[in-house]
Parts: sequence; structure tokens; C-alpha cells
Amino acid sequence: MHEIFRRDVNGEIVSPDDEGYEMLIGDIFETIKIATGMNTGYHTSEEVHVYMGKILGKPLEESTTVLPPFYIDYGKPVTIGKRCFIQQCCTFFGRGGITVGNDVFIGPKVNLITINHDVDPDNRSATYGRPIKIEDKVWIGINSTILPGVTLGYGAIVGANSVVTKDVPPMTVVAGNPARIIKRIEG
Repeated sequence: MHEIFRRDVNGEIVSPDDEGYEMLIGDIFETIKIATGMNTGYHTSEEVHVYMGKILGKPLEESTTVLPPFYIDYGKPVTIGKRCFIQQCCTFFGRGGITVGNDVFIGPKVNLITINHDVDPDNRSATYGRPIKIEDKVWIGINSTILPGVTLGYGAIVGANSVVTKDVPPMTVVAGNPARIIKRIEG
């Protein structure tokens, strides 16, 4: 593994000026090429699983469903658990690492964003990642965005159109922009 990939997944700042950056961008374009093939035309569930295996660099759990179109920049640092259901038009910026637990429901147009840009305007093209962790039995509502470094606790629900900027405790419902706890789930 080239140093740039290790630095990228470890959350260090990566710049277009860094040695190996063209390899990172090349892998991103290869991932996009595979995803575009999956997103073009109709494909059976089995065919989608083959595409997702290529994107992730490992098999997608047979019990998990992904409905194309599905947009992703880099799939190797992404892990998706069992019995998950990922709706259409989701975007995963996976370079910083995404872990999706078991029995997770992800609504249409959900964005999981692990990458951010340097705040220094003279270095704005540089990026760094922070992992997203989605624990078991989470439900993310339509058109929500989960930002870098966020953990969604067991059984949490993210209301539609929410922007989640900080960790969500287990068994809570959050909603809004920025998302705030609106109730606890009795279980």
C-alpha cells in the first residue's frame, strides 16, 4: 500500500501536491467507473452484489440490499453489515472510513460524508477524513447528511432532511439542522 492511502485512511491531511496523490485519484475514478456501471440500466440483486464486491474490495453480505443508483468515491474503507437496506440515490464519501452495522436502514438520498477540506484558504484543496460509525439497528431518514467523525448509536433514528454534526446516543431520535435529540426511544 502506498503511503498516501495509509495517510488518507488515518485522517491525515492529503494534498494534490503530495507524492502518490494521482494514485489516490486514480482509485477514486476506478471506483466511480464501477459504480457508474452498476447505476446504468437495470441489474438484478445478484448483479448489484457483484458490483458492490468490486467497489468494497470484499463481498457485500448476501442479506444486505443496495438499490441503485448508488454513488461512492472510494469503497475499500467501507464495511456494510448484515440485513441492511440502502435505498436509492445515496452518496458515500468513504475515504475516511464508514462502518455500517447490522440491520441498518438508510433512506433515499442519504449522504455519508467522511471527507473535509483544510480551513486554511491557501491549502483548501487538501482534504482529511474522519470515520463514520453506524451501529446496529439505526434508521437514517430520507435526504439526511451525516458529517465526518459522527457515530450513530444503537437503534438511533435520524429524521428526514437532518444534518448530523455530532454523535447520536443510542436509542434516541434526532432531527433538524443541526440535528438535535427530540426524544428517547423506550425499548
